[in-house]
Amino acid sequence: MPSFKVKVKWGRELFTDIDVNTDEDPILFKAQLFALTGVEPERQKVMCKGGILKNEQWNLQLKDGAVVLLLGSKEDVPEVPTTPIKFIEDMNEAETATAMRLPAGLTNLGNTCYMNATIQCLKAVPELRDALSNFTSEGSDTLSTAFSISSGMKSVFAQMDKGATVTPIVLLQALHRASPQFAQTGENGTYRQQDANECWSEILKMLQQKLLPIRQEPSKNITQKTQHGSFIEQFFGGTFEVKMSTEEAPEETATVTTENFLQLSCFISMEVKYMQSGLKSKMMESLVKKSETLGRDARYIRTYLVSRLPAYLTVQFVRFQYKGKEGINAKVLKDIKFPIDFDAFELCTPELQQKLCPMRSKFKDLEDKTMELATPKPYGVKEEDIEKKYEQFWFDDDLGSNNSGYYTLQAVLTHKGRSSSSGHYVAWVRSNGDSWFKFDDDEVTSVATDEILRLSGGGDWHCAYVLLYGPKRLEKL
Repeated sequence: MPSFKVKVKWGRELFTDIDVNTDEDPILFKAQLFALTGVEPERQKVMCKGGILKNEQWNLQLKDGAVVLLLGSKEDVPEVPTTPIKFIEDMNEAETATAMRLPAGLTNLGNTCYMNATIQCLKAVPELRDALSNFTSEGSDTLSTAFSISSGMKSVFAQMDKGATVTPIVLLQALHRASPQFAQTGENGTYRQQDANECWSEILKMLQQKLLPIRQEPSKNITQKTQHGSFIEQFFGGTFEVKMSTEEAPEETATVTTENFLQLSCFISMEVKYMQSGLKSKMMESLVKKSETLGRDARYIRTYLVSRLPAYLTVQFVRFQYKGKEGINAKVLKDIKFPIDFDAFELCTPELQQKLCPMRSKFKDLEDKTMELATPKPYGVKEEDIEKKYEQFWFDDDLGSNNSGYYTLQAVLTHKGRSSSSGHYVAWVRSNGDSWFKFDDDEVTSVATDEILRLSGGGDWHCAYVLLYGPKRLEKL
């Protein structure tokens, strides 16, 4: 390839007659620019006619006299470090995790990815981390399975905070005692694969027995506060208002009852393409039962509407259907789109919708003000470095609730394979903004939001199975 003489424009400066030898690697040209401008090669963006120069090959169309645009700022030459530099290959596991700023992974103890993925997703809830940190054996039956799992979760979370890979053997043993099905082994003596959602439900059930609710600070304005039996009920539990009525007997009073839930189910059918429609598909159903008014069987309509939204909303995609002949839970691979930001307003009772409106109006006001102000951040300041203050996300009389109906996706538990008793489970947890971590047992990598949206299903790639939404936070201006 030939050599050229080009012009290099950098800010207000213009360098002329700069030799470019395209027989050499592009990095040498960047080193040449570094000598001219002081902009380090890794901070350079070299452009010509809309193309951006790569480090490994010449992909720009150059000619004599062409203008090459250099973007990038130079930094002061760093001082000699006071402590010797330590390279990655010389670090131990804990030092490597700290240097790479990657959270801890979990060792697979033989088909225990279902438990590892569950733990990583639940660790995304800061209030749960605090509740487990404050958990003590005082007043507890230390021989109970609920205590063993609660203390096991506390221990695992504490070890994970140190950054190195954790082997959760004590928690696994506690899970086996609590639910022997998880201790089943195959012909070769290794543990069998289990259903991650069943593990999720079992762990929450055990924590529900031991983690006390967080008490609200006394308030003069609020005389009656919602009472919760446990932390899990407080932050993960919602309530349905169930109404049953029949058009065949209009004079018959509709019956209204309540049901508590720890997760919503997204049912998958031929018509369902989006999570919202899958959630709504079973919230109204028809059934036949005896009418006391008519003295005969009549067709009733039963509707479910949410009367309490929890701070953390769990959604399970009903992807597994039992096939009797094969004796397996076969997987439904259909592509079901899910949102990063979810609005639960449509699922709520009219009474709750009315209560949600004031905070929803504040979100709209903030959106309008943000568009008007559009204040740029100071140069060099990262989004995560700016300390933000937020409005409370719960109702004054119900700590642990959601007062807007708006949620943001915090974690996704996926399954790759064709049945719940085989394949592989992985956790995908939000770090901040558009940055996420993929927890594949002890392998932890950083991914972007685009990778999360690819988890909607439709093939043999990882399919979303359990989603964990947290409250969308309203920033104070």
